[in-house]
Amino acid sequence: MAKFKLRFVLITLFFCTVVFSQEHYKEDLFHAEIMKKAEAFKSNTFFYKAASFFIEKEWNSTLVNSMKLLDTSKENITLTDYAHYFRGYSFKQKKMFKEAQNEFELISKAFEFYYLVTARLGQIALEQNRFEEAIPYFQALKELSEEDSFYFEKSATLNNLGLCYLHLGDFKKAAPYLSESVELKEQQKDTLEIINAYINVANLYYEQYQDDLAIPYFEKAYQLSKKIKDFNVKRRSTLNMAVVEENRKDFVKSLAYRKEYEKWKDSLNDQNKIWEVAKLEKEFAVKEKQKEVGLLQAENKAKIIERNGLLYSAVVLLFLLGISIYFYKEKAKVNKIIVAQKEDLDALNATKDKLFSVVSHDLRSSVNALKSSNTKLLGHLEAKNLEQLDSLLHTNSGIVNGAYNLLDNLLHWALLQTKQSYFEIASLRLFFIVEQTAYNYKPLMQEKNIQFDNSVLKSEVVFADQESLKIVLRNLLDNAIKFSKPNGSIKIYTRSTTDAFCDLVIEDSGLGMSEITRLELLKETGMLSKKEHEDVIGTGLGLQLCKSMIKINKGEFSIESELEKGAKMIVSLPKTT
Repeated sequence: MAKFKLRFVLITLFFCTVVFSQEHYKEDLFHAEIMKKAEAFKSNTFFYKAASFFIEKEWNSTLVNSMKLLDTSKENITLTDYAHYFRGYSFKQKKMFKEAQNEFELISKAFEFYYLVTARLGQIALEQNRFEEAIPYFQALKELSEEDSFYFEKSATLNNLGLCYLHLGDFKKAAPYLSESVELKEQQKDTLEIINAYINVANLYYEQYQDDLAIPYFEKAYQLSKKIKDFNVKRRSTLNMAVVEENRKDFVKSLAYRKEYEKWKDSLNDQNKIWEVAKLEKEFAVKEKQKEVGLLQAENKAKIIERNGLLYSAVVLLFLLGISIYFYKEKAKVNKIIVAQKEDLDALNATKDKLFSVVSHDLRSSVNALKSSNTKLLGHLEAKNLEQLDSLLHTNSGIVNGAYNLLDNLLHWALLQTKQSYFEIASLRLFFIVEQTAYNYKPLMQEKNIQFDNSVLKSEVVFADQESLKIVLRNLLDNAIKFSKPNGSIKIYTRSTTDAFCDLVIEDSGLGMSEITRLELLKETGMLSKKEHEDVIGTGLGLQLCKSMIKINKGEFSIESELEKGAKMIVSLPKTT
């Protein structure tokens, strides 16, 4: 009976979380298609706003604007279908499944993404444990070709079908779907999805008491979880192993896994305190070194007094003099080491203080600007001045985006400093990485009427870590927009100067920089508190982060620029041979 209970806990733990990992769309490309449609109907304000809020995942605002769209565009079937899709998806994200299902069922089959509607209805049934109702939806998706279901992964459909049959106890039908899902996810090299797929297959075998088949999958999921940053997945994989070992009566291993589980659980709580802990550790280290210096100074004084007391005896003097000289040299060496360590600590502390000072100044400036803008916003709201309201809302959005980018850079900088970042070097097509990254900045470029051109060849393939490369591109593109004048232009293209490296160039027609600033930015410790242009003050943390991540990717960074003649930020990455 005890063994049965442990199995039940294990399987229940996973099934409670798995349905939320099945959302595996090519999200950025899908959002790009939605924005193209929004641009085509830009004259319809409600549709444009509903699409924008949908992409930004502002579900309440999406619901409000899509309802206004339905009230004003009942004759346009295309816009009506999009409105119902936006509303259905928003309700689903808010866990209002009944309302979500009603909205999806109102969409006509002529909707160009109707297969996504089928997928959503299947997911709603699956999340509500209506497994028999979910199966026909996923079967219909399974019959579609990849071309007809471009924005939905086949592996997710197979995985969901396997889960439905697994919940219904039909293990024979569940097995081929889950096995094929594992194969597809391994081909896609999505570590998080592979872990979930392994645990699904493991539970399939574990439910049938086929421990010899199940346990290797639990172990592979546990080993892979060490390579990702998601503490929840680490926690689930570790707890699964603890229960497995407990069932195998290996209580020592089970206890070790339980302790690791508690560690990941604590890590979730401690993650937001990383800066406070780092600051306290540095302060403590400085105080300890100061204590050591004071203690050594006291010891030196005692030695000098002792040596002077022994000068009255000539024979003893010669002996003690030699001993004193020896100890003096040793202490001098120790003092030099301590002084050098103290200087290093002081430099680190000064850098930390400067960083915190500049960051806090920027955040305070952003908050003050937001506070002032909100005061004006309330005034215009009372006066119902819609034009000014729209302008202030865009201003607030820009302020918040700037503060968010600063905090995001700060977090990634902290992860680099504490060596918690995970990098997976793989072959990447630059065009699609640039396209996905630039998509999120198009609204900012439109505000300044900046012309953007992605001329990266689709055939260009480099070796790099995808996530860190996106962070580099986001920072460089953000800087290009920030320093560009209205009606300017930004170009991203590649050029080949050697056979081993591919140069990715982010060129803007903005303010540029002096030769002194250019050389300063290229230094390893180039943390600037301000630049030539007083209206674009910043920490320089983003560029430092870029340089660190480019270096980890075994690449090189350079700048070509002149004042008032724009700038070229050049990222050189190893080519795929």
